[in-house]
Amino acid sequence: MKLILFDFDGVLADTLGDLLQFGQEACDELGVKHTATQHDLNSLEIMSFATYGRQLEVPENLVAEFVSRCMAKFSQMPNSPNIFDGMTRVVEQLSARHAIGVITGNSTLTVENFLIENGIRNCVSLIFALDQPGSKIEKIVRAKNQLSMDIGDVYYVGDSVSDIHAAREASVKSIAVSWGHQSLARLVDAKPDYVVHSPQELMEIF
Repeated sequence: MKLILFDFDGVLADTLGDLLQFGQEACDELGVKHTATQHDLNSLEIMSFATYGRQLEVPENLVAEFVSRCMAKFSQMPNSPNIFDGMTRVVEQLSARHAIGVITGNSTLTVENFLIENGIRNCVSLIFALDQPGSKIEKIVRAKNQLSMDIGDVYYVGDSVSDIHAAREASVKSIAVSWGHQSLARLVDAKPDYVVHSPQELMEIF
């Protein structure tokens, strides 16, 4: 049995439109004159709401407020974000033979609601989100220790350069997905252990 850890935004959940909308709304509310585009997300070295805010030219003294407003907008969504086509079945199939976790820069509430709405909450053994202490690296290590998996049997599935770096720093294998928030070229340059172009290709790895 392996431990497969998923990022949330851009891997399980199609939140690109939400991130652009909420980032723009937060900028407008804070008086920041910047138009949010996908280029802003693709440019990030570290994928987080704080670095996203800085990329959108939010002044440092307002970054925490930008993060808080974006998180509130996600939690107040009337419906969960859409799940990427094919991902529900992949998570169900993988969870039958492996342990599944979610490590994300989004909130626990957003992830919980999404998993419940898509009928896969029982497939996920743990969730480490933004509202819990520690870096993404620390959370990957904590997940490994909590589920007592060998280092060689742990994988982190992400859509950003920082996800690949976090997996490497935590001594686990990285799987980059090409359907997320950062470009394939940037992901390949970061040298992940695997690159996949569809959820079904994850099944081929395992």
